[in-house]
Amino acid sequence: MAKPLALDFDPIARADELWTRRWGAVPAMAAITSIMRAHQILLSRVDATLKPYGLTFARYEALVLLTFSRTGELSLSKIGERLMVHPTSVTNTVDRLERAGLVARRPNPLDGRGVLAAITERGRETVEGATRELMAMEFGLEEYGADQCREVFDLLRPLRVAAGDFAEVPGEGPARPEA
Repeated sequence: MAKPLALDFDPIARADELWTRRWGAVPAMAAITSIMRAHQILLSRVDATLKPYGLTFARYEALVLLTFSRTGELSLSKIGERLMVHPTSVTNTVDRLERAGLVARRPNPLDGRGVLAAITERGRETVEGATRELMAMEFGLEEYGADQCREVFDLLRPLRVAAGDFAEVPGEGPARPEA
């Protein structure tokens, strides 16, 4: 697919100027529009890297989560909780990973109704290869250095706390991703 020709102006900055003239200055409008556009750019970059592995970012995240577990398996409810997605999304993701031979399902011995998703050897190989490539392209953030990535993480953290993603412990500084 050919890359579209770049505009000779920043359309988000232009929208901000027009917005300001019509309704007054609202810096949050330009910020949210920039975040949404960045999301589109990053998802496109990451998905292009994951496509040869038959993965989307959601499926990749699920595989990574399984590799982080002690036993290589987690209940579908735990996967949904950790990835902060609806149970239907988890079921769909695990269905696709299972069809690809990257995970296997088995009954949860601790819960007669529950199901565990277990990463297969093929799933481990796939996630290792995909991770190498994502790290090589810095998860699509190659324009930024490590300090800038930490700053983005820190800037977005209050939004995640306010949304209820996790409870911030008083007196404890933010847990920062490693460089």
